[in-house]
Amino acid sequence: MFGTISPTLLVAALMVAATPILLAALGELVVEKAGVLNLGVEGMMIIGAICGFAVAVETGSPVAGFAGGALGGAALSLVFGVLTQFLLSNQVATGLALTLFGLGLSSLLGQGYVGIKPPATGRLDFGPLSDLPFAGRVVFGHDWVVYLSLALTVGIWWFLRRSRAGLTLRAVGESHDAAHALGLRVRATRLAAIAFGGACAGLGGAYLSLVRVPQWTEGMTSGVGWIALAIVVFASWRPGGVLLGAYLFGGVTVLQLNLQAAGVAIPVEYLSMSPYLITIAVLVVISARGTRRSLGAPADLGKQFHATR
Repeated sequence: MFGTISPTLLVAALMVAATPILLAALGELVVEKAGVLNLGVEGMMIIGAICGFAVAVETGSPVAGFAGGALGGAALSLVFGVLTQFLLSNQVATGLALTLFGLGLSSLLGQGYVGIKPPATGRLDFGPLSDLPFAGRVVFGHDWVVYLSLALTVGIWWFLRRSRAGLTLRAVGESHDAAHALGLRVRATRLAAIAFGGACAGLGGAYLSLVRVPQWTEGMTSGVGWIALAIVVFASWRPGGVLLGAYLFGGVTVLQLNLQAAGVAIPVEYLSMSPYLITIAVLVVISARGTRRSLGAPADLGKQFHATR
């Protein structure tokens, strides 16, 4: 039974499945490091999925589609940014509303794109390296977005740990009042982080509709944004942990599909809900404030900032 599952194809599929989760989680990591809790990742991803799909279909260019997805996610995130940073609305409630708004708007925008096939996003050509056993398919057999997500992981680690702007962002997340007293621009820093997080979520959504599926289907994110949120906590707000968590959850998703195809005598419903059960378990473990702080959460995560205080 298990002999029908190819390890090479399993690992390669794992990387593809993990890429949209990784992109969304990396964006949310930067947002939360700035002290903002945006629960609208699911909404930004679905908007990125339809915007990326529509632009790719209309232009015939998948690259333009990914750019459109990123811009769509960033635009929606800035709505959240204005509401929470200038109008001081509750971050949790606004994030949930953003998800509902994104799901509804994407359904409206996507009515004319059901059943249409997008332009293909081809794999990069590495020449003879692509013909190597195992490594040729697993390491050198992917599209450019997979490699971009890996490079982004390294880039965000360097940005947060080694750059002045990254240190500023972390300072804002740890104590926005102290950062403001030092003359740092708290709102501008947080708005930039929110826009970046939205662009990453939109890019992840576009990857779902242009590569992972590839087609437009209403509600196609199917909880991926919530998994990305859980992964940020699971990773203790570290880019390396986010990479590990995304590949772990991507692996669980792919494995349950392969087990279904292999005819494992487990009800399909149990296998399908396994990634989400793990997500719930992670969220339950870290729900306590003391647990969250011990894991390294930014001290001012989710707190409102008012410059006149």
